Amino acid sequence: MQDEQQNAAAKATASPPERPLVVAIDGPAGAGKSTVARGLAAALGLRFLDTGAMYRAITLLAIEAGIAPSDGAALTALTESLELDFDQDGRVVVAQRCLEPAIRRGDVTGHVSEVSAHPGVRAAVVARQQEFGRRWDGLVAEGRDTTTVVFPDASHRFYLDASPAERARRRALELGVPEEVARIQAEIELRDGKDSGRKHSPLVHGAGVELVQTDGLEAGGVIEALLELVRGGGVEP
Repeated sequence: MQDEQQNAAAKATASPPERPLVVAIDGPAGAGKSTVARGLAAALGLRFLDTGAMYRAITLLAIEAGIAPSDGAALTALTESLELDFDQDGRVVVAQRCLEPAIRRGDVTGHVSEVSAHPGVRAAVVARQQEFGRRWDGLVAEGRDTTTVVFPDASHRFYLDASPAERARRRALELGVPEEVARIQAEIELRDGKDSGRKHSPLVHGAGVELVQTDGLEAGGVIEALLELVRGGGVEP
């Protein structure tokens, strides 16, 4: 009896298990989320979770299967049948097939917003993302609803933003077509409207999420700023 009481007292006073460090980063297209999240994950020694790559993977596979981006039922069934995963380099894989760089194709980019707007697709993908949060020993996740839907209780939540003009300039340089800034900016603004206006899990700057403006900053400077915020919050990598 005494042993049982001592065990109960020990359990009551024991510290709760330390939860893995999860950093969630949201923001609009072209805000530098992927580059910053990858760099931050490397600096912290954590896995990188590219949530947008999962929706791009579904869009690519739907195109290959001839499924229309408007067919929510078929897209949901496809999503639920997939074992979406990531390799150690942070690249999305399905059935051991690495889908990079195919998921960055123009036709995928043109349809991913419509595909990802279906609630069944989002529910299946979010469940998988949250599974990674439980299974991996810490991660840095970036996307458009990671701070509000996927990991609302993350250790740290950031919203990266920049003007449409700045985001278009960066994307044009990344693609090697600086002369097409105007076209890219129009595409970015259209994507912003779709992402922020969708009914399910829209892109928003959520309450309590720290806003980080990246206009005029290189990726390295943003990474350093986030590192200071993470470490200053009492969480050591």
